[in-house]
Amino acid sequence: MQRTMQHIILLFICALLAACANEIGHTPAGDGPEPLPEGEVDASPAATGEHQQADHAAAQSPQREESPQREDSLQRLDIYQHAKHAQLASVPSPGYHWPPHPVPPVDRENYAHFDDNGVQTVVTNPVSTFALDVDTAAYANVRRLLRLGQLPPMDAVRIEELVNYFGYDYPQPERDLPFGIHTEIGPSPWAADRHLLHVGINAQALADSADMPPANLTFLVDVSGSMRSPDKIGLLKRALKMLVGQLRAQDHVAIVVYAGAAGEVLAPTPGSEKIQINQAIERLEAGGSTNGGAGIQLAYSLARQQFKADGINRVILATDGDFNVGTTELSALEQMVERQRRSGVALTVLGFGQGNYNDALMQKIAQIGNGNAAYIDSVHEARKVLVEELGATLEIVAKDVKVQIEFNPAAVESYRLIGYETRHLEREDFNNDKVDAGDVGRGHTVTALYELTLVGSGNPSVDPLRYGTDQRAETQVQNPDELAFLKLRYKSPTATKSQLITRPVVRASVIDRLDATSDDFRFSAAVAWFGQILRHSIALEVDDPQALVELANLARGADRHGYRSEFVTLARTVASLVEDPAYAATGG
Repeated sequence: MQRTMQHIILLFICALLAACANEIGHTPAGDGPEPLPEGEVDASPAATGEHQQADHAAAQSPQREESPQREDSLQRLDIYQHAKHAQLASVPSPGYHWPPHPVPPVDRENYAHFDDNGVQTVVTNPVSTFALDVDTAAYANVRRLLRLGQLPPMDAVRIEELVNYFGYDYPQPERDLPFGIHTEIGPSPWAADRHLLHVGINAQALADSADMPPANLTFLVDVSGSMRSPDKIGLLKRALKMLVGQLRAQDHVAIVVYAGAAGEVLAPTPGSEKIQINQAIERLEAGGSTNGGAGIQLAYSLARQQFKADGINRVILATDGDFNVGTTELSALEQMVERQRRSGVALTVLGFGQGNYNDALMQKIAQIGNGNAAYIDSVHEARKVLVEELGATLEIVAKDVKVQIEFNPAAVESYRLIGYETRHLEREDFNNDKVDAGDVGRGHTVTALYELTLVGSGNPSVDPLRYGTDQRAETQVQNPDELAFLKLRYKSPTATKSQLITRPVVRASVIDRLDATSDDFRFSAAVAWFGQILRHSIALEVDDPQALVELANLARGADRHGYRSEFVTLARTVASLVEDPAYAATGG
């Protein structure tokens, strides 16, 4: 009975509204607001709750006379508005939901904190050791933020990932070595009397991608509610379909999804069955909470079922990293992934989306899972990672790759490694084959930059000790022609014992003028400069974004895919943002 009365009241109100609208529609021109187009929301003061201010202003001004007919219509319309709000508050209308007030998005993006590497005095600390890093996620994420007109958080900027986003023209490996090693020394563009040591490592590439070993891939897809947006699940589908387009008959793909629980969407399927695989991808929909731990377990289980002893075995995790149900503790996830990697299945992490992007978690599990991490902010980035660089993304040519450089105190006063803060290793870790390090994919180029203060530069980074002993005199006789000695240690993909490659860095290789260095040297220096500006580095003597733009622009080289030109545009964006008075007011 009560529900019937409510419906009668609602019908009466609708009839009253129709009568009011009919009478107001005959109001002479100029006596009232123009009618809104169908479907348009009234944003006038009366409709938005600002009518009290409008009524007060009207009371202070001369009033024109209203016709009795119009006054009566307006009164009835006011009664209707109050009745309508009361009705909608008490009775849910079938098929209609009152639009909620817009809520500002909450930024829950998560980045692991780290401090910049400091200057090291060669006399007291001549050896630098780190694990190689081939990830590129930081660059794509920084690009996304800059395109939104925002400077990224400092901890989102990992300089080595910015530098390694770009390819460099390094020499191919000699003989049967998996790596080619290249070094170049020239002036620093941001500090007087400083030099940069550019170390480039180039992994063997395949002449034809068809020669890549058979692949056993398991797509582990986050379909939780946080993924429900075009830049997440929508872009993810397009990215995975690009990868499917590269598969061959000897490859196999399985798909696992996870939300509140994990489930198998596609059993291991030959790569030749592209229609079937793509149909499974197209059916993916986001909804629910996230139990990433259960999904990872199921994905590794499927990967082991189809394990290819002489092939590529990899889980590809696609997510925003917002693991909020189940195994959410970072340490627990790390332990799980570490256990699974021993089975010979590597991990690739593809990050998507914004607002809740958990960079810290995805970086950590990618490193522990003998894998790599990329951030997909566009279809173009998906193509770069999953088509153009597919071999580097999927196939490992060497694992646990470590670099150690010993500087000659007779030639080098001090040094600073730019980036690789999260990849630092202790000196003794270099020879310990039980210590995990970075893995390098097919055709990868990896770059590291050191800022050096040479002996006799006239501008030492660190003052000499007043009461200390000058140990340089004891070493001047030993290898006086060398600035440093570079060592690289690696394991083949299935080996447990590492191998060693060594190279001296000689004084004669120092280039005196920046414009005489290679395009690769100058461009990588520009990217490192860019990263240090974003990290507010105290090591920069010249903090000039416009000079950075010019340096990068002149060092673009062939730029086959246009990535270096895109960087120049980003550098110009940074120049505009940091020159904004609002930026200066923040102390940036």
